[in-house]
Amino acid sequence: MMNLENTHSFDIRDLKPEDKIWVQRVLVQYWGSTVQVTRGNKFQADTLPGVVAVRDGSEVGLLTYNIVDSECEIVTHNSMAGHGGIGSCLLDAIRDKARQAECKRLWLITTNDNTPAMRFYQRRGFDMIALYRNAVNEARKLKSEIPNVGFDGITIRHEIEMEYML
Repeated sequence: MMNLENTHSFDIRDLKPEDKIWVQRVLVQYWGSTVQVTRGNKFQADTLPGVVAVRDGSEVGLLTYNIVDSECEIVTHNSMAGHGGIGSCLLDAIRDKARQAECKRLWLITTNDNTPAMRFYQRRGFDMIALYRNAVNEARKLKSEIPNVGFDGITIRHEIEMEYML
C-alpha cells in the first residue's frame, strides 16, 4: 500500500484474468487499440503480464511488460489519475519484478513527440540510448491506428529507446 502526501492511498497488484475487459478499454483509449508495436515487434498488449494500481476500488493505473531472456520491456504505462505517484509506483513494481527475473535491463520505446514520457523516465534514472529515425513509418504498417500528429502538434516520426540498467 502506498500513501502519498495529498493523495489517496492505492494498491499495486498483478493483473488478473478478470481485469481483461478493463485492460482492453484502457489500451484502446490511450493507445488506439490493444496492439502495440515497438522496434518492429507487434504485441497483443492485453495478453501481456502487467501491474495495476487500484484506489478506492477503482483501477487508476496500468503497466504491461514483456520479459525476454535478461531484458524487461515496458510495453504500455498509463496513470489515469494524473500526478500523485501512481506512475512511479507502477514503475517501481516492474523494477522489482525485473530484478526477481534476473533481468539486466529495463527498457522501453517512446516516440519523438512524447516529451512528457521522456521527462518522466529521465527523472527516474532512465537514459536515452538510441534514436530510430522514421521507425514509426514502419510501425504504422503493423498498426495503422498510430496517428500522424501527437503531443503538442508534433509529427510522430521516430522511436526513442530508453533504458534503466538493473
